[in-house]
Amino acid sequence: MKRFTNITRLAAVILATIGTLNSCKPDLESLNGPSTGTFPANAKEAEMGLFGAYQNISTLDAASTPIWHVMDNITDIGYARPGTNYTSPITSAVTTDNALANKPWQVHYQTIARCHTVLDNLERIKSSMTDDDYGQLDAELRFIRAYCYSQLIELYGDVPLLTHAVDLNNSSVPRTPKAEIEQFLLEELTQIADKLPVSQAQYGNVRASRVAAYMLKARVALYAKRYAEAAEAANTAITLSSGVYDLTDFNSTVSYAGKDHTVGEPDLSNIYGHAGFKTSKEWIWVAEYNQTIPGNTHNQQYYSASRLGKGVCYWGPTQDLINTFQCTDGLPITESPLYDASKPFEHRDPRLDMYCARPHARYVGYQFEPATSFATVKNYWPVITGQAAAPASVSNADATNAYRSFSGYLWRKPINLADYATTSVSGVSDLNVGIFRFAELLLIYAEAKIEANELDNTVYDAINRIRHRAQMPGLPTGLSQAQLRTALRYERKVELADDGLRWYDLRRWGIANKVMNGYIYLNRDAKAWTKEVLTGFDENYTPIYNHTEAIKYFTTQKVVYKENKDELWPVPKSEMDANKQLTQNPGY
Repeated sequence: MKRFTNITRLAAVILATIGTLNSCKPDLESLNGPSTGTFPANAKEAEMGLFGAYQNISTLDAASTPIWHVMDNITDIGYARPGTNYTSPITSAVTTDNALANKPWQVHYQTIARCHTVLDNLERIKSSMTDDDYGQLDAELRFIRAYCYSQLIELYGDVPLLTHAVDLNNSSVPRTPKAEIEQFLLEELTQIADKLPVSQAQYGNVRASRVAAYMLKARVALYAKRYAEAAEAANTAITLSSGVYDLTDFNSTVSYAGKDHTVGEPDLSNIYGHAGFKTSKEWIWVAEYNQTIPGNTHNQQYYSASRLGKGVCYWGPTQDLINTFQCTDGLPITESPLYDASKPFEHRDPRLDMYCARPHARYVGYQFEPATSFATVKNYWPVITGQAAAPASVSNADATNAYRSFSGYLWRKPINLADYATTSVSGVSDLNVGIFRFAELLLIYAEAKIEANELDNTVYDAINRIRHRAQMPGLPTGLSQAQLRTALRYERKVELADDGLRWYDLRRWGIANKVMNGYIYLNRDAKAWTKEVLTGFDENYTPIYNHTEAIKYFTTQKVVYKENKDELWPVPKSEMDANKQLTQNPGY
């Protein structure tokens, strides 16, 4: 049974008491509890307000799936069930009222408002707190605010920078240049980082730590192309992580990678499952969910899983991602002698099977076969639960349902296998979701050093730690800056797949106009293919297709990216209507 912290419980109490904690002050103060007029009256209330801000971040979702497991599915590596909200972002058709594009603006500014409700009044209770407690509370609130702004500027560019609450009489605020906000964030994170404890593992890492603050600073600096600052901040975070945060080895199921359903099911629960979020040292910052709190759940597992596995196959990897995974000798599939197109999943980077579900594998207790030639498949749950010595046969809904996987593949990261023994078809889940992971921290450091052209052994060490955890060979030594950049982009593409960072990577690297124009390839019918579908990989580790040959086997989704438009999402129309000083992004 999962052990919950008190964060979401206390947040629910305070939010129920004082409503949404927005910046507008009511005329009458509550007679039964705190109101926005007196809040916070003491340190306990201030802490509860902090928890409310943390909880609000967890409300950022789409299709009942936390945003971190949505964003990659509107890129070249992931695909969503076709529909307005998810097809329009990859066809340059997002409108100003698109729900996916609107929600981050709304939720992040709600979260910022909750931070300000406490921050603006924190000074008046300072005398009742120790300096350390006051400094940490202040720092955590400012960290949350900084995270929200770091997301807003990447999605929308220039946005209003609010450092205090605004009331309705002063709610029209112009957009602040992105570069000015980046500078604000870097200075802010520098000021608060050392006021935070190195780790907050006792809270399940759902509260910000010093390592998280330096990691956020490193990410902001990296995205701003301020590589020296990014490398320095990332190095500080890595140094602080010694003995606290680290990569977590894959469990024994990594031995099933490259093998079929009869052997076993690859399982990530020691990292991405309930147990992993409780004990893995890999998680630096986590979004917490709790079924005992109304509204603090999601349907991520329901939307992710196969039809036989009580899911609706809403999201899945593309053929482009599947083809990207190297062979176990570290070579791309177009060059490795280990690659056999008739057995395309053998001798591949184990992360293919650890992070993705593909034909002939076992997934959520069933043989996964999208091909209609498999009329029946094996159900391993009687074996898993100890009710039988052999699997049962069942009709293959994963090949016949009209809403089976649209890409031919599914994600393993967002699920916890044990939940499928009991989860109803509604799929309500409180599996936590990771926001900052040690693997990303290592890659931030490596990328910053590569882009600064400081190609020392620490770059190899950072990348190779991740490759060795995946049982892949280390990089050859003596690589050029361009070669290391390609290696780094491979690692970010496969290691961080479905962590929600690919959308940002494509834009900050300036390659979205190439990668997201033309076609992405899918294999809904699980057809076999030949080597001739690929001619190689480019410098960004994007597969290059022989389109004429590829469409004999794969289906396609046409993708469109318009420069000077699709770098950003539109400012929501509702926000433009409410704030007359806002201007719209180009192209909308």
